[in-house]
Amino acid sequence: MARSTSPSKELSDAPPQSRQSLSAIAYDALRSRLRTGLVTPEDRMVDLEIAAQLGMSRMPVREALLQLVAEGVLVSTARGYRIPTLDPKDVMEVFELRKLLEPRAAALAARDLSRAGIAQLSAALSEAKAARASEDFPRLFRANVDFRETWLGAVRNKRLAAVIMRCSDQVLTVRMSTLRGPGIHPVVVAGLQELHASFARHDSVGAHDSMFRFVLAAESAYAALKDASAT
Repeated sequence: MARSTSPSKELSDAPPQSRQSLSAIAYDALRSRLRTGLVTPEDRMVDLEIAAQLGMSRMPVREALLQLVAEGVLVSTARGYRIPTLDPKDVMEVFELRKLLEPRAAALAARDLSRAGIAQLSAALSEAKAARASEDFPRLFRANVDFRETWLGAVRNKRLAAVIMRCSDQVLTVRMSTLRGPGIHPVVVAGLQELHASFARHDSVGAHDSMFRFVLAAESAYAALKDASAT
């Protein structure tokens, strides 16, 4: 019969490599929640609660949360961790990076996407179209994430892909707020459709230009939202 141990005992007895592995598991789980929109700007992420949900002790979860803080994805508060509220200057700096990096990455992905990858993009695009038809924001958010992670996964330059993903993670609040407006849904779906066509043709030049327009449309949507909130 297995002997139960307290969380502190389990942690102290676990070798460093085991703790590191648990921290990585917690990190991946938290990033998945954030990227798929399961965490909103109003939510507070508490290490003890997350540890109980994941079935592990508090320390690896805390390490994962602190790593996300270091990456600019979360901020620490007196009541846990939350998605940061960025000022417009921060957001525009991220958009500048996206306009520089994502078109090049899309061109590389178009060259290397496999048949299976293109099929995954098609499935994500179909989901996005269905979400637009039903005005289902969470479904559109997830479809957009699936599309993005699929083409980024085809980029062989993993440092480039990691920087782009980190930039995207840092503006989760912006993506959530802009995608909530039904008026932006047709723009998002049209952009995904244009990108899909370029990827399916393995057209690197077309993917580069389509991605630049896609990021520019997101930037314009954010600027319009900011102007509306200021009036």
